[in-house]
Amino acid sequence: MTETATAADPVRILLVDDEQGILDSLAILFRGEGYEVLTACGGKQAMESIATERPDIILTDIRMPGATGLEVLARAREVDPEIAVILMTAQASLQSAVRAVNEGAYYYLQKPFANDELLAICRRAAEARRLKVENRALKREIRRRDRGSAERPVGRSRAFLEVLKLAETVAPTESTVLLSGESGTGKEVVARYIHGLSERCDGGFYSINCGALPESLLESELFGHVKGAFTGAVRDKQGLLAAAAGGTFFLDEIGEMSPATQVKLLRALQEREVVPVGSTEPVPIDVRIIAATNRDLEEEIRRGQFRSDLYYRLNVIALHLPPLRERRDDIPLLADHFLGRLAGDGEPYELTEDAREVLAEYDWPGNVRELENALERAAVVARERTIRADDLPERVREAPPPALVSDHLPPNPPMEVIERAYIQWVLQAEGGNKTRAAEVLGIDPSTLYRKLNRYGLNES
Repeated sequence: MTETATAADPVRILLVDDEQGILDSLAILFRGEGYEVLTACGGKQAMESIATERPDIILTDIRMPGATGLEVLARAREVDPEIAVILMTAQASLQSAVRAVNEGAYYYLQKPFANDELLAICRRAAEARRLKVENRALKREIRRRDRGSAERPVGRSRAFLEVLKLAETVAPTESTVLLSGESGTGKEVVARYIHGLSERCDGGFYSINCGALPESLLESELFGHVKGAFTGAVRDKQGLLAAAAGGTFFLDEIGEMSPATQVKLLRALQEREVVPVGSTEPVPIDVRIIAATNRDLEEEIRRGQFRSDLYYRLNVIALHLPPLRERRDDIPLLADHFLGRLAGDGEPYELTEDAREVLAEYDWPGNVRELENALERAAVVARERTIRADDLPERVREAPPPALVSDHLPPNPPMEVIERAYIQWVLQAEGGNKTRAAEVLGIDPSTLYRKLNRYGLNES
């Protein structure tokens, strides 16, 4: 893009006014300068076309019936903050000019104005937008070349590398991502990786476990609440979806969300706004959603436990993380990674060959999380800094639990069957101590109790 628009690289400008004669005159002027011209007769029509047309510049009158120029400005900021919006008015005041600039207008122009003045302002606006777009593209390229801005998940197996490749492809987009896989496969690690490579990497990464909170508390955390909404609500509280503005929000264990909360989340995703508990005023949100589940959501839909419309809203990009038993090549890498983190700046840990053989042969029903917990336990009990097979937990040294290799199970059991068997086995290994079992499983005790109820294991 040069100082003026060229036929090869035209600047797209949206002209907005409620007087057709003014629109026609401006259209002739800008087409003569090589601009790609779009017109909207009135603010309401302009607001409807901004998202689909994606102009580089918007030149709009302020006083219009239906929707004002300031409302057009607000809509443009929602769609793309880098759209240059120039406001025109015949009744200028210092107060209105300050307000317009504070709300993100590129320029505030008083009628009548000379055509040369208007064209010069638009040239500067086009150049400013070009620089912003190029700067954004440069930052994206730097992130693509330097993965150090996001910690790359550990793994070299073909199955896992395919997951990372797709994650890197979708990261720069705004698409919603649904991560599936058994518990402990590293779904949050991949979610953080996507965030670190995204346009939102400078924003925050927020997460919540949908299965760890009661329904009422989950709604309050997600959507916020106003003072007096319920007992204990002594002040207004901003919801995490609103607090995560400009960042990424990770919804873990989305399959545990109640049907009522699913309805509210669906509305939030569709309308890009939330209504705090106890309020009627919507609050806009600007956040990318990454959800995760260890359930088969399509089966949950058939059972009537999960909304199909929410599923399709979340399942824009699907990433399935393979269990650790299907990526055994990654076990030595992961073991060295975890031990390096445990050693910190101290003397490194060493794994003997017999310990490595035990790790390689075990099926890891708890996946990466179980491997990390086993190595942390081994590092605590190991003599000096050498980890031997005897230092590993007994359940790892012994044969896989019968429940997971039983002939009574289908060849490819669903995740729920594997999870139930693993929870039952861990409970048995910990002598029925549910607090210890929750620690080994890497979940909250409340989540464990809920799963025990679900799988009918309360008397186990």
